[in-house]
Amino acid sequence: MNDAGRTRSVSARVELQVTETAELIFAVAVAAEYATASERLAVAIDGEPQHVVELSDAHGTRLHRVAAARPGRLTFDYAATVDGPAEPGGTSAVDVIRYTRPSRYAESDALGPTALAEFGGIDDPAELLAAVSSWVGTHLAYVSGSSLPTDGAVRTLLSRQGVCRDYAHLTVALLRASGLPARLAAVYAPGLEPMDFHAVAEAWVDGSWRTVDATTLAPRAALVRIATGRDAADTAFLSVLSGRADLVAVEVTAVADRLPDDDVTRLVSIV
Repeated sequence: MNDAGRTRSVSARVELQVTETAELIFAVAVAAEYATASERLAVAIDGEPQHVVELSDAHGTRLHRVAAARPGRLTFDYAATVDGPAEPGGTSAVDVIRYTRPSRYAESDALGPTALAEFGGIDDPAELLAAVSSWVGTHLAYVSGSSLPTDGAVRTLLSRQGVCRDYAHLTVALLRASGLPARLAAVYAPGLEPMDFHAVAEAWVDGSWRTVDATTLAPRAALVRIATGRDAADTAFLSVLSGRADLVAVEVTAVADRLPDDDVTRLVSIV
């Protein structure tokens, strides 16, 4: 059995305290590119089932809209089993342009001088991808709770610490500043410890999106895509569009029937 042939089981439970009428968007389900052997989704406020509307964006991110019409404890429960590899959608010329531009949390324009100083002599895209990921991994310290939700790549570089989204944002920003299209993917990550939603970077290399994880905390070949976008603004697992809902707890699980080795010198795509 090859790496793409494994069975992966994932789940997430998000608990919120809704204090006033709120419109909520969840990005928790596995992406539309997967054929799920089983899947369940249940949303309730104080045990009362809530109506859910599913939407899908251009990259196959599945968004679930919930209109919380009254205060109470809201629970969002999701689980899925994925068999085999994904069937990724196409990438347009516009996508490649979009992912070369600066974005909210990946300020590649501000990091141009840093990218030039560190990676200016590297012309091969695969070598550049490996060099940037390695540089980020060795220049940052992984410290839980060390960053704010509003921190971008510049602040991460200055503080030299962060969590997975900070590593991914800095990787994406430096790649874009070096002329290589890059984007962020939110994923389920079997093997991750402690378990949580995870974020990795992808770069456009030789006609495919190739994945790097500067944290090296989980094998890339086991990842399951949830959401794809410019940065965390496009891939957050929860967005409160209106009203108020406070996060109470998040519980995530992700397991694979076997975990692959991860050779960081290999080009890997999320499947």
